[in-house]
Amino acid sequence: MGAAGYAFPAKTRVRSVRGGGDRRAEERMAVREIGIVMNGVTGRMGYNQHLVRSILAIRAQGGVEMADGTRVVPDPILVGRSEQKLRDIADRHDLTRWTTDLDTALSDSSALIYFDAQATRLREKSVLAAIAAGKHIYCEKPIADSLLGSLELARAARDAGARNGVVMDKVFLPGLRKLRRLVDSGFFGRILSIRGEFGYWVFEGDWQPAQRPSWNYRAEEGGGITLDMFCHWNYVLEDIAGPVKAVTARSVTHIPRRWDEQGKPYDGTADDAAYAIFELEGGVVAQLNSSWCVRVYRDELVEFQVDGTEGSAVAGLRNCRIQHRATTPKAVWNPDLPATEQFRDQWQIVPDNAEFDNGFKSEWEQFLRHCFDDTPFAYDFLAAARGVQLAELGRRSSDEGRRIELPEVGL
Repeated sequence: MGAAGYAFPAKTRVRSVRGGGDRRAEERMAVREIGIVMNGVTGRMGYNQHLVRSILAIRAQGGVEMADGTRVVPDPILVGRSEQKLRDIADRHDLTRWTTDLDTALSDSSALIYFDAQATRLREKSVLAAIAAGKHIYCEKPIADSLLGSLELARAARDAGARNGVVMDKVFLPGLRKLRRLVDSGFFGRILSIRGEFGYWVFEGDWQPAQRPSWNYRAEEGGGITLDMFCHWNYVLEDIAGPVKAVTARSVTHIPRRWDEQGKPYDGTADDAAYAIFELEGGVVAQLNSSWCVRVYRDELVEFQVDGTEGSAVAGLRNCRIQHRATTPKAVWNPDLPATEQFRDQWQIVPDNAEFDNGFKSEWEQFLRHCFDDTPFAYDFLAAARGVQLAELGRRSSDEGRRIELPEVGL
């Protein structure tokens, strides 16, 4: 058969049954292999973070252990638009199940989970098809390019009884986990404000290849940094300090001309930078800049500074530094003399105190336990819809030049 309908080899799914004779048989019977339809694995994120560093890494470690001792081992079924790319990936990792036809993959009875890492505009139709096929759903964000579409997916998953989750990887990063530890310990006292800087220079594609796909810069294909990053900022802010209640934003297109993967020029119709003020529950004010047109002069590609009555912290992808109220130096403004203090040296490093696994892998493990061990999972379609709402209202704030309050999102 052609690539549109590869004949998948029959898979043996071993039941989790305990007891009986020999120990090896008992161990074998405690493993449950679960098919996962992975759509969009030929893209950078779908391949690197989800297939290689998450699913294949989980397979290599022997699966994820459930409360009863059963180990759930994911078995990927690769889906994409390019037969050659799928074949290359399958050969590289000794995988046998792949197809360019989503319906073929969804018809596989061994597959209990559907994962989507496609471009945003392609996601809604595929997720609805997977829900109709009786799969649990896990996908990249944003789940849709509108709040209406996001809520439609959330309702469809609820009505079908499908477990659902969305990739919210930032809160699984070591730096953000240390920040969360500080929040839980009461380190900040009352949180006053949050300042965030995210971004780097994405080459236009003429004299150096762009390091992001060209669709990111075409509004008609679902591109734009507001939609991309505000979905992240919503759950990050919720995790640190509380829900967003109002937004004032300015989204702009700084680079109007770019070159695509084939070296052809095109018009950048999507926003490539967004500057926003978010008002959170309890009076916390957050200011976040997101830009693909900024050259990095900071320790990491994203940094958040949280200031509270009792202390402050600066967290990046991996590191976190703190300054407590009792050790805060008395700064004095004097423009007539050069500064003699080394301000960064006045902060303390927060120790790891734990081993941090890949954030995408950690969330995958949580979702697998949610599906097959009935553990709670906070990052569902409704949480994702709140992020899409923030992006949608951020764009409206920019277009209308005004502050916009966020209504409560519910089903």
